[in-house]
Amino acid sequence: MSGIQIEQKSYEMPPREWISIAHFLTVSDIGRSARYYEKIFGARILTLGDGNAPAYLQLANIWMILNLGGGPAPDKPTVTLCVPDPDRISSFMNFRVADIQACYELWKTRGAEFITGPIPKYGETRCYIRDPDGYIIEVGQSTDLVYG
Repeated sequence: MSGIQIEQKSYEMPPREWISIAHFLTVSDIGRSARYYEKIFGARILTLGDGNAPAYLQLANIWMILNLGGGPAPDKPTVTLCVPDPDRISSFMNFRVADIQACYELWKTRGAEFITGPIPKYGETRCYIRDPDGYIIEVGQSTDLVYG
């Protein structure tokens, strides 16, 4: 796979210029989830909030926001945030790794709960982790197989 060159900006949270992208997770316990992502994946906890504020984490090349659920608010009057049904998922994070077997073994020793071990499928080898709130995280390593 070839690299993609994109004009480099300063990616900070909060951003001083342009944008930064963060993955928001509704969680049932902010501290527990922050410690989970820190312990399993080496995320850096930037802040745990103050009870009413979310936690901010840096994980590899992304930012994460962890916050409790809640009912509609003035800025989203028809939306309720809640943790997912662990068996009905509409989106998930995808971690691309250089060595899936090494990550599988390391993260398992740190307490990650894998749904299965790594399985070859569609030009990659992949498996899924379930976090404490039921979110799934795909872990995948590309193979040499090319489609199309």
